Parts: sequence; C-alpha cells; structure tokens
Amino acid sequence: MPTIGVAVAIPEPWATQLQDYRTAVGDTTATMIPTHITLVPPTEVDDDLGVVEEHLHATAARLEPFDVHLRGTGTFRPVSPVVFVSLVEGISQCEQLAQAVRRGPLDVDLDYPYHPHVTVAHHLPDDRLDQAFVELAGFECQFTVADFHLYVHDDVLGWQASQDFTLSGS
Repeated sequence: MPTIGVAVAIPEPWATQLQDYRTAVGDTTATMIPTHITLVPPTEVDDDLGVVEEHLHATAARLEPFDVHLRGTGTFRPVSPVVFVSLVEGISQCEQLAQAVRRGPLDVDLDYPYHPHVTVAHHLPDDRLDQAFVELAGFECQFTVADFHLYVHDDVLGWQASQDFTLSGS
C-alpha cells in the first residue's frame, strides 16, 4: 500500500532556503521532504489512488486561494522535538483546507491537534533545536496559496509530488 501525504508547498525562493537551513542544522531527512505545510500526515492508502485524487479535486474546486504569512519560530517541545516557522496569516484557511481534505477516503485520526506550521528542525539534539529556534526567529515571507499537492513516498527518493490541485472556489 502506498504512503501518501497532502500538503501546501512553500514556494521558491523560501522552500530552498528553509530546506537548506534544515539540512545545515543537521536534519538530514530534509533532503527527502519538500518544504511544506502538512494537511494530511503520512497515511497508507489502497493501491488505487483514483478515489483519493477525485476527492482532492472536488475539495479544491470548493475552496478559494488564500494568503499565508510566515514569520518567526515556534516549537512543540517538550511534547515533540520540533522547531517550526509560524503562520501569522492563513491559519484558519489552512485549518479549513485540512479539515476538508481529511474527509471521505482521507478521514484519518491525528496524533496531535492540527496546527499549521513549516518544520525546520525535527528529532535533533536540544542544542540544535535551540539553534534553529533562535536563528530563524527573524524569518519572514508572504505568498498566496493557489493549490495543494498529493505526495507519494518513495523509499529511495523520499516524498514526491504526484499531483497538484488548484483552489478554484467554484
């Protein structure tokens, strides 16, 4: 069974900037994970992705594009060893999009309450997590979310975008 995820991709140049930072701070998993805001965490699905793709197309057709503003850092410690870049605009739209996507064939239980964010350090020693928290505290960017993506996990290549879904709001 394939493992999929659904996410909003962070656009360039910020995607590469954050991914390069994540790698430089020692998070080697970053090379196999595109920079993103998760909507559906890694989930095993039936071999036929057609039902999932149909659901995602229908969801995208109902929702309109929205703006996201990323600024500063946050952490899930001590619950989870994660440092992230925070959303200061677009939080409720990401929550609504995630809730709409996680229905039907993607009705999955979450381990934690949904909190949109962009991971920049994960499962690292505390000093590296502290470093990321401080060094990216001044990070800021803004962009419009006009689509989201279905990713399929490949054991060799990591997470690969398989299809894009345009938010058309019709």
